[in-house]
Amino acid sequence: MDYKLDFIKISIMITLSKLKKEAEERKGKNSHNDSLISRRRASVRDRLLVKEIQEMELTLPATCRVNFENPNELHKFDLNVSPDEGYWQGGKFHFTIDIPEDYNMVPPIVKCLTRLWHPNINEGGEICLSLLRQNSIDGMGWAPTRTLKDVVWGLNSLFTDLLNFDDPLNNEAAEHYQTDKDGFKLKVKDYIQRYAKRINETCYSAGYLDSLY
Repeated sequence: MDYKLDFIKISIMITLSKLKKEAEERKGKNSHNDSLISRRRASVRDRLLVKEIQEMELTLPATCRVNFENPNELHKFDLNVSPDEGYWQGGKFHFTIDIPEDYNMVPPIVKCLTRLWHPNINEGGEICLSLLRQNSIDGMGWAPTRTLKDVVWGLNSLFTDLLNFDDPLNNEAAEHYQTDKDGFKLKVKDYIQRYAKRINETCYSAGYLDSLY
């Protein structure tokens, strides 16, 4: 009887060991496949970016500058917007743009690193801009036909044409404008002086094209 029990225990241990090994092999294969898929997506994205970045830099608004800390990483760059009109004139606003592997099926991830008083950008750096949304109620959300040029022009226009007090992200800033326009303007200028004051210096675009020379 003991022999039979021992035989059953050994059989169970062998079966469990075999199942564990098969599971690890499947996991390894899945991990390898996921890695291949990720590399393919990144490759497709980077091929798109080579063309789009050149187009973006050739059509940059005069108020914008881009900078690539690492020219070999086209999917990460900074954008500085220095409005030359409107409430935020005199300020310099720093955005980071990170482009996911699934681009251009999904929009870039954008964050504002400069603190400012704005109805469509909150103090945590989140941005309310339709074309940065995967799904947008107004029908102006992200689509594969959009490019980085559209993103840059959209961010630049948040300080002018696309400024929207009626559909705010920062409700407090929008209400401030509606109830006390002069107070709103003063607070905008105060934030510029404290967080976004422009330094008098020769501005240039330290972008991808510049890195080629």
